[in-house]
Amino acid sequence: MGVVGEQLDIDFVISTGDNFYDNGLKGIDDSSFHHSFTKIYTAPSLQKQWYNVLGNHDYRGDVEAQLSPVLSNLDNRWFCSRSYIVNAEFVEFFFVDTTPFVDKYFTQPEDHVYDWRGIRPRNHYISNLLKDLDMSLKQSNAKWKIVVGHHTIRSAGHHGDTEELVNHLLPILE
Repeated sequence: MGVVGEQLDIDFVISTGDNFYDNGLKGIDDSSFHHSFTKIYTAPSLQKQWYNVLGNHDYRGDVEAQLSPVLSNLDNRWFCSRSYIVNAEFVEFFFVDTTPFVDKYFTQPEDHVYDWRGIRPRNHYISNLLKDLDMSLKQSNAKWKIVVGHHTIRSAGHHGDTEELVNHLLPILE
């Protein structure tokens, strides 16, 4: 990754979630942050801002820890929020928290425990997220608009389409 970052002379890094396997962070003092981020991405080309979104594995831990500014103080490259916008000259990136859309994490969590703090009531959270995204996309004057999330909308891969995103997010993007 460091070699590619150097070859492309990157300005920043985008991480699409599942930042800490298998079950996110246990808290702001979890050594996984140091061992799985700070000590892993050491190449000079990766000493840039990292823009992170949450994935389903992150929700299995202490979500508030990943969102905490304490981690940015430990490693100033780290930035993670639920949904946000980054303007990079002629392109705007719209980061979207896709995990709360997926029904199975709520109805069939298997043996996992998810940290839904800040998400409940779920329908209200999703409705506000979609409304804000729709408004932000419409107001953006960027030449390029890129929406970033953890889950795919459409995919020929193993997981296939995420029906909840096909039904709720895709109409905003079309």
